[in-house]
This record gives sequence, C-alpha cells and structure tokens, in this order.
Amino acid sequence: MKSNLPKVLHEIWGKPMLSYVLDTIKALRVERGIVVVGFGAERIKERFGGDLKYVEQKELLGTGHALQKTYRLLKDYSGDIIVVCGDTPLLKVNTLKELIKYHHKKQAEATILTVNLDNPTGYGRIIRDAKGRIVKIVEEADASPKDRKVKEVNTGTYCFKSRLLFAALKELKPENVQKEYYLTDLVDLLVKKDLLVEGLLASSSDEVRGINTRKELAQVAKVLREEILDKLMLKGITIIDPETTFIDAEVIIGRDTIIYPFTILEGKTKIGQDCVIGPSTYLNKVEVGNRVTIQNSVIRESKVRDGARVGPFSQIRPNSFIGKEVKIGNFAEIKRSRILDKSRVGHFSYIGDTTIGKGVNIGAGTITCNFDGERKHQTKISDYVFVGSDTILVAPVSLGEGAYTAAGSTITKDVPPYALGVGRERQKNILGWAKKNQKLKIKYKKHKRVVNCKL
Repeated sequence: MKSNLPKVLHEIWGKPMLSYVLDTIKALRVERGIVVVGFGAERIKERFGGDLKYVEQKELLGTGHALQKTYRLLKDYSGDIIVVCGDTPLLKVNTLKELIKYHHKKQAEATILTVNLDNPTGYGRIIRDAKGRIVKIVEEADASPKDRKVKEVNTGTYCFKSRLLFAALKELKPENVQKEYYLTDLVDLLVKKDLLVEGLLASSSDEVRGINTRKELAQVAKVLREEILDKLMLKGITIIDPETTFIDAEVIIGRDTIIYPFTILEGKTKIGQDCVIGPSTYLNKVEVGNRVTIQNSVIRESKVRDGARVGPFSQIRPNSFIGKEVKIGNFAEIKRSRILDKSRVGHFSYIGDTTIGKGVNIGAGTITCNFDGERKHQTKISDYVFVGSDTILVAPVSLGEGAYTAAGSTITKDVPPYALGVGRERQKNILGWAKKNQKLKIKYKKHKRVVNCKL
C-alpha cells in the first residue's frame, strides 16, 4: 500500500477494510474471534477495542507462522477453525457457510476456498492430480512455468479440523524464495499424511479479491459502493444517478427520500423519510429528520429536525442544532449554534455560538460577532425576535422575547423584550452636495452626458 497506516485500517466507505471481514465473521456466529496483528498492532487494537482476542506476530515470517501464534488461545479447542485474510472485505457470510458445509460433507482435514482467474498473477496456484484431488499449493514466486499456467488459485480462506492442525504447523519449514513459513505448505504436509484436502470453488472472483495496492483498494471500493447503493434502492430510496452518488456503509436512509447527483453521505449519517438531499451536498455524521430539504450544502456533525430547509450553498458546522421547519437561506453559515422551531436565517448570514428561540426572523446579511481576538462569546436570541437585515450582533449580547432590531444596526447592548434596538446614525440628506463639490463636478457632468445620450 506504500503507507504508514496498517493495510487493514485503510477505509472503504467509512469503515476500515478489516471491519467488513469482522462483520462477516460475527454474522457467522463463531465461538471466538482471534485477530493476528503485526505491523501497526497497537493502532489496530485501539481502533477495534477489547472485544476481540489479539495475537501479535512480532516477526513477520509468513502466514503459517501467523497461525502458529494462535496456539496458546486454541490449544484446548476441538472444533473447526476458519482462517480468513483481513484484506478481503467483499467476502460474504453465505460463502463461508458453504465452505463449512462442504468441509463437513467431505469430512476433509482441510478445505480451501479457491477461484478461477483469467489472470492469476500474484496468487498461489492450486495443483491437482489426474483424479482432480488437490495435492499442493504453489506460491507465485516458487511456481514453475507449467504451474503458472494454472488458473485455479488459493483465496487465502480455509476451514481446518483443529485436531491435527497445530502439530502439522510445527512441521512447516521456510524452504522457499521468501524464507517464510507458508500456510499453503500445510496442504502438501497433510496430503503426504494421506489426509484429505478439498477445495470449494467460489462463485464470484470479486468476492475473494484481496487488496495490496491503492488501485486494488479503489477497485474493491467500486464493487462495495454498488452493493451499498443497490441495498438502499431496494429499500425504497430513490438515487437519481448512482454513478455520481457516494454513500458510506453505515449511513441509514428512510424510504421515499430522494438523493440527487453529486451527493456524498459519510459516517453514521441518518436521514429520515420523504427527504430531498442534493444535488452537490455533503453530510458527515448528520442526523436528519423527515421531510427535510438540503440543497448544495455542507453539514457536519449536527442535527436537522423535521421539515427544515437548508440551502442552497449553506454550511452548518459541527455541534449545531436546526429545529423543526427552520429555514437556512442560501450562502448562510451556522457554527455551533441552536436554532429552534420555525425560525428563519436569511441569506448571506453568519450565526456563530448562538442560541435562537422559536419563530425568530434573522434578516439577510446578519452577522454575530462571536470572537474578540482571544475568546468566543455567546449570543442569545429569544422567541419571536425580528432581526433586521444587515444587523451586526456583537457578542456577548442578548435579545429579549419579541424584540426588534432596525436594519443596518450594530447591536452592542442587550435589547429588552418587545423593544426596538437601533444601533446606527440617523440618515441625513444634503441636497445638491455633489454639484457643489468641485472634485465631483467633472464626474457629474460626464455622468449627465452619458445618461442623456441616445443609442
């Protein structure tokens, strides 16, 4: 991956790729789950917490060596052991169930999930004898020209009987180009002991695809994205153009909601029913109620309640609350504020560190001056206040219930309930001033000449 981040922590649609694998294992209802970690072990443990059992492979000596490290936790276990790779997020629980079922049916010591690939480069080849029985797996680096022509490959997913597994693992030797303990060599050992090794052919090559490069990460993401969107559409959500819509795996959307093109929904965003989202809208960890319209806007880590309208071209920053039937006008910005039901914030407004009550009108161009250069200050606007257009509210300041501010005012003091706050100089018109001003006389004449000309 050419990254300082452990491969399995690279995210696909809001989740580390390992999360998809662990979700599949959880759905399989295994008795215990063990994660073998190597590079970046502490970061992986921190990300996934203490519910899992971890085994650290401090020396990265191959897949066989990794499985050997689990002996301490499995030495008394007598059931089947499923081995999967942490970089196969497309693997499905039904495939693993089929693998286990086939393993029991054949009474095999080991069963390998295999797949046929048109281009098997990089994968270990499944070598069978004349009767079709698996005799060994040959890794790419050790494969002969004849072996490399084989299309059937190892996916890295296995089902083992535990009874002889760890004894056989002790017999592995690093006799290969990489000088590693290959889990694939276990097949050869078991066959030589006259123990049955079976292979189940996977129905989909996409499902068993591993990830080793950023290009492969993008290819897998494309498949997962299609799965995510398909599930949503089958649940009654309209996605106008799936090719230009990007929705994370943990996003929840209610039925009859419409998602317009160029919309990105990230994190644990939750959207209710009958909403209209987009076009060109970005939501990250946002809770949206029912019948909400959000157009051409950006919202992060906030709540938007039923019937609200946001945008177009607005931004709501983290820790904001937008109440029921609130309207946020175009080119407005809301920062860490609470706006209660049926209030309206006009276009070109900035509302920061503010509490706004019910039924408030915030006129266009209103600004809350919340920062004095050192600290942020609060603005409190009570219910049914009318703030005139182009008002500047210099925090800390409060407007009482039912108060008004005159358009164009700079409010630096609290306005009592039902009072009118005026913070501007009275207008004075000086008649004929421009004609009398010598500096403007020439400009005035030119302007008059232009106005009077006929085209």
